[in-house]
Amino acid sequence: MSTPAGPFPSIAAGTERSKFEQLKADSDYLKEPLRTELANGKPNFSEGGVQLLKFHGSYQQDNRENRQKGKDKDWQMMLRLRSPGGRVPAQLFLAMDELADRLGNGTLRATTRQTFQMHGVAKADLKEVIGTIIRSLGSTLAACGDINRNVMAPAAPFEKGAYPAARQLANQIADLLVPVAAEGSYLDLWVDGELSFRIKPQAPVKAVRSRQQEGGVFSGDANEPLYGTTFLPRKFKVAVTAPGDNSVDLLTQDIGLVAFTDASGSLRGCNVYVGGGMGRTHNKEETFARTADPLGYVAAEHVLDLVQAIVALQRDHGDRQQRRHSRMKYLIHERGIAWFKSELKTHYFSHPIKGLRQEPKVKLEDYLGWHRQSSGLWFVGIPLLSGRLAGPFKAGLRRLVETYQLEIRVTPNQDLLLCNIGSAQRSSVREGLAALGVESPEAPAALARHALACPALPLCGLAVTEAERGLPAILERLEAQLQRLEIEKSILVRVTGCPNGCARPYMAELGLVGSGPDLYQVWLGGAPNLTRLAEPYLDRVPLEDLETTLEPLLLSWKAAGGRRSLGDHVVKLGRDAVGALLTPTT
Repeated sequence: MSTPAGPFPSIAAGTERSKFEQLKADSDYLKEPLRTELANGKPNFSEGGVQLLKFHGSYQQDNRENRQKGKDKDWQMMLRLRSPGGRVPAQLFLAMDELADRLGNGTLRATTRQTFQMHGVAKADLKEVIGTIIRSLGSTLAACGDINRNVMAPAAPFEKGAYPAARQLANQIADLLVPVAAEGSYLDLWVDGELSFRIKPQAPVKAVRSRQQEGGVFSGDANEPLYGTTFLPRKFKVAVTAPGDNSVDLLTQDIGLVAFTDASGSLRGCNVYVGGGMGRTHNKEETFARTADPLGYVAAEHVLDLVQAIVALQRDHGDRQQRRHSRMKYLIHERGIAWFKSELKTHYFSHPIKGLRQEPKVKLEDYLGWHRQSSGLWFVGIPLLSGRLAGPFKAGLRRLVETYQLEIRVTPNQDLLLCNIGSAQRSSVREGLAALGVESPEAPAALARHALACPALPLCGLAVTEAERGLPAILERLEAQLQRLEIEKSILVRVTGCPNGCARPYMAELGLVGSGPDLYQVWLGGAPNLTRLAEPYLDRVPLEDLETTLEPLLLSWKAAGGRRSLGDHVVKLGRDAVGALLTPTT
């Protein structure tokens, strides 16, 4: 294959670098200045250290509510796991739980990307925390940063249909896209170079990784053959799912894969979608949320090669000068899916890409309640609003996991699955959950069931208003309004404290996106099965005006007979009619 050429040639090939790109190139595969700054005794990292720290799975934050004029900030680190498909074995969960209590702020949080993150870690304790996670057979490598992030897959441990193949493929992709040289740096920094903890890919991943040294996929750097010394222009997200299951919000990913299997459960191939992404910036029209385009169907034996080929294409063509314009969604939006497919086949991927296979109508699955996992084993899905584990509930969950050695799986809906429950243990686990207040895990409050919120204040430096802490009251108010209006249908609600979209609000039927203190943009029109992008209708709605703002629209929905979802009703009415309903008359 020939060397690629495009509007954003590979930085590794010699294009003038931005300050941040040069930082990555000079870091010795993400080591410096982290190594030096870990030993300097200061409570915080420099700006350069902070940027590289992300690749190691951690963000530097400060508690904004503890800021005092003239005094140092309350510096602390947030870190998150690399856990493909949301799988967290008992040993790893127990280690995270203990670390959160001893060296964190006492809480854990299930994220919308199917992993746990913990907050409140002092810089001086960071090596002990990450080292303990690694020695407990976990990892935080590439949970953040300009690199492939945690690979998503349906959390349910079903041993039927395409679910086992989807989980296996997610694990393979996670191993395939591990940075080679940077993994060495990671182990050097956090476990003093104990290489026994390296991620060890099996066939066919090993064979496909060997092809990173070939053709357009090769970065030009033998030590880091796929990523090169400057890695990717920005974060990169991949999800795999089974046909009909949209628990992973497939169309919001850089790469979305739908796995098709034969009667024996073996992978036959995947429908492939590319170019989704949620992040945007207020008042910057060149930034926007976008759903992925269909690329085509690829046979099983070529799926892994295709994934690394797409990563290489984005490596070479993604914008490295403007970070807010660097995601693959902008590349595809501006150049078109036809160009993208042609460039891919010309320079990076030589195998057939066929037309999409027909898929069943998709559903937002959540797996709450009790389900048969396999012969003699069960799992139970537990609702966890905003994913926060704290206090007595966290302590009680630990007792259950420790007593029965239960595997935990985190869902993209911020809920938890307790897995590998033997038939003889069901009643004891059920009683344990009831003691924690979870008597009917299959039936949470309707609005809360699929509601999401990002952490926002006080720790996120980007938040301009509340999300997680405000969500319970928002849902309570909306539920009271629906009851008063005698509307029995539910609404898919998502809330974020800023426009970056960590809770994927732009796919919601009702998305509230922070635009100022107690002010929110209102997005409407997403689909309950997460297949349609919402649209912005109002920019700065005071939270106290939420009910009066929405009431004319809700009454219109009720008058239509309630057959459609609210999102479908918004689309049916059209933008002008909905806008008129949302504009108060004076």
